[in-house]
Amino acid sequence: MEEGTSESPSSADVTYSCSALQWDIREGCEVRQILDRVADKWSLMVISLLGHQTLRFTELKREIEGISQRMLTVTLRHLERDGLIERTVHPVVPPRVDYALTDLGCGLIETIQSLVRWTEGNQEAIVRARLEFDARQAAAAIAT
Repeated sequence: MEEGTSESPSSADVTYSCSALQWDIREGCEVRQILDRVADKWSLMVISLLGHQTLRFTELKREIEGISQRMLTVTLRHLERDGLIERTVHPVVPPRVDYALTDLGCGLIETIQSLVRWTEGNQEAIVRARLEFDARQAAAAIAT
């Protein structure tokens, strides 16, 4: 029997093993959804900013250039739902809401910093590769 399948069609105790090639096709595998959430540009920025401190909504909005109020709201809700940030409402007038990373969210900081370091260390090579690719594409377009 194939891994991740059950002999009983009604079995609720099925465990799925996900590989990169199965992210989109394996029922019950949430790796793709989780990666989509934590790896999008707005989530990465929010997690990075909250890695250093607790911030209010307006502070996050001010720090993240180009994000709309709606997109920040959606991003914060998704990160909260996934257990990566916590939202604290203070009973004051006007209401004050703070956002902070949870322990689960803090576990991403090192990974994000590694990704940033890799990007910084390889940005020139990537720019060269893009220029070479674009030149080949332009040459191919002229030849046809």
